[in-house]
Amino acid sequence: MRASRSFFARDALEVAPELLGAHLTISSPEGDITVRITETEAYHGLGTGQVHDAGSHARMGKTARNATMFGEPGHLYVYFSYGMHNAVNVACSPEGVASGVLLRAGEIVAGEELARSRRPAAKTSRDLARGPGRLAQALGLVYTLHDGMDALSDTPLQAYRSGGPRGPEHAGDERPLDPRTRAHLELPDVPPRHISSGPRTGVSGEAGSEAFPWRFWITDDPTVSPYRPAAPRTARRAPST
Repeated sequence: MRASRSFFARDALEVAPELLGAHLTISSPEGDITVRITETEAYHGLGTGQVHDAGSHARMGKTARNATMFGEPGHLYVYFSYGMHNAVNVACSPEGVASGVLLRAGEIVAGEELARSRRPAAKTSRDLARGPGRLAQALGLVYTLHDGMDALSDTPLQAYRSGGPRGPEHAGDERPLDPRTRAHLELPDVPPRHISSGPRTGVSGEAGSEAFPWRFWITDDPTVSPYRPAAPRTARRAPST
């Protein structure tokens, strides 16, 4: 069942567990790849929800980097994480309100040969998209080309960004566009029987604690990534005199 715009025009906390078992297909000139989503995390922007989410990119409001989170729901917010890898989110909430669902892990159910060519370091099939960076790499998504892609229609990226180089939400953004790649998201006909939740992975402070059980996964699915708390921050040593 293809997801509707109204499905994503809700709080990410509602959407995140309901995305488990969904299929995201990325079609490019190289071929098609489909991932079954097995792990997600919800994030709130400034002013969304009853508690401040210090773990969100949009915690301080709208910027050029996170503009997609404030745009039309159902678009992919692709960003570069820790200077190492890309990550893929789906924008949620009504336009102008920021919340999003991070796609943390999944199972490649179609296009495995292409996924392996992009992820040669993967030792097993379960590792192809087991983690947000691996998932983005397997799907061939990068923030410079695919941020803002619509997962709910075949509208070219240029049309969404028609108000400027990348549209009204991306005015002044001069990154190149990829007009040939498309995204297609299908919700599961039958939701997973068992879903677990817990703290978000690698988020520091209270936002990564039990107070924010905003990570959701299909219980006992082998493609779910291992939980890792944020590394403790060490105090800087004062310079010797």
